[in-house]
Amino acid sequence: MNLIKDLLLQLTLIVLPMFTYHTFFAEKLSKEKIEKLVMTALWGLSVIFCMSFPATYGPGYQLDLEIIPLLLGTLYSGIRNGIFLAAVAIVYRLLYFGVDIGLYVTILTMLCTVPLFLYCRKPFNQAPREKKLKIAVLLSLYFSIAGFSMFCLLLGFSLVYLRILIIHTSFIVVFIWFFTILNEYIRTISQMRLEIQELGKLQVMRDITSVFAHEIRNPMQVSRGFLQLLNDPDLSDKKKRYIELSIEELDRADEIISDLLIFAKPSNNRMNRIDIGAELNRVLNITKAYSISLNVEMKYHISNDCWAYANPQKLRQCLINILKNAIESMPNGGYVWVTCIRTGDGNIEIIIQDEGIGMSKEQVDRLGTPFYSLKENGTGLGMMVSYQIIRSFKGQIKVTSEKEEGTAFCILLPIVR
Repeated sequence: MNLIKDLLLQLTLIVLPMFTYHTFFAEKLSKEKIEKLVMTALWGLSVIFCMSFPATYGPGYQLDLEIIPLLLGTLYSGIRNGIFLAAVAIVYRLLYFGVDIGLYVTILTMLCTVPLFLYCRKPFNQAPREKKLKIAVLLSLYFSIAGFSMFCLLLGFSLVYLRILIIHTSFIVVFIWFFTILNEYIRTISQMRLEIQELGKLQVMRDITSVFAHEIRNPMQVSRGFLQLLNDPDLSDKKKRYIELSIEELDRADEIISDLLIFAKPSNNRMNRIDIGAELNRVLNITKAYSISLNVEMKYHISNDCWAYANPQKLRQCLINILKNAIESMPNGGYVWVTCIRTGDGNIEIIIQDEGIGMSKEQVDRLGTPFYSLKENGTGLGMMVSYQIIRSFKGQIKVTSEKEEGTAFCILLPIVR
């Protein structure tokens, strides 16, 4: 009974920092580095708490759940943070318990397991929730087996040690499973809350944009008409050029207003069952000349039988926007890879990947928000409309990017049988 009570105490000590982060910091920290720093500090406190209040089993055997904050902190926070958490566990054990056999077991176990945790961090964060659970559970099993092996290596095998391993591993696996689900659930709720807030802001902006766009367009059309009337054949070439430039700029402003109106008052989609691969091939042909002019080569792999419900014209508009951005991200030329495949979870996956300048996490998070653009003269409307188009098809866009390495846009659309 005391064993269960002590382990539940450790469970509480792990939960408190997690809820502290999501309650007080998750939505208030805008910079990724500060966010990870706070998260790592809280996971570090969990490691220290678990080691400070170990569970007692039998005469002289102590069990703790330090692996849970160590593993989850490494998977969610990053490489440097994972190394820091491992160092915290080793240094605190040295200071709190002194030099004993447990310190050597801890050091050897960390050397055998932490590199694998760091290696699995990237696939873990890119995986769906079900796969994340499997990765976390398997890593916790590996940690327990490695710790038991190091213990037996130094002290020899014993049935008592095996019994302790079974009890300890059982608690670790169950709690890792529970905390991974809990953390994913909290992150999903936080993301949904942010999306709801963003939708509210977008609705207000749509209403304002619709009114202003119409009010601005009317005098612009009048101005354009009078400029055309002023373009008399007897005018000097210099004045004619001024009038042409004025008309071109008015036309450019009119295009921006048209994009604003598409965003503000999206037209009803006429959805049809279309071949996504065929539409993607058409877009590649449209943008081929543009890519060649910028010394960019496009490589592609498009599978057959990729059907989805979508508006073909709007889908092409979205794909051209993203593909054009990928091409323009490589001022010195390079490659763009385009793939279209059916996934095992009932989606069509379109990936457009470049090797351009890349983006930071903060920049990726702002993609698709009103009037945010990385281009010098960009308005951000093209990407904003692209996100809206894919959402109208009941799909989603995922973006992964690293500075100076490139960006990958992943578009997921539900398959139509």
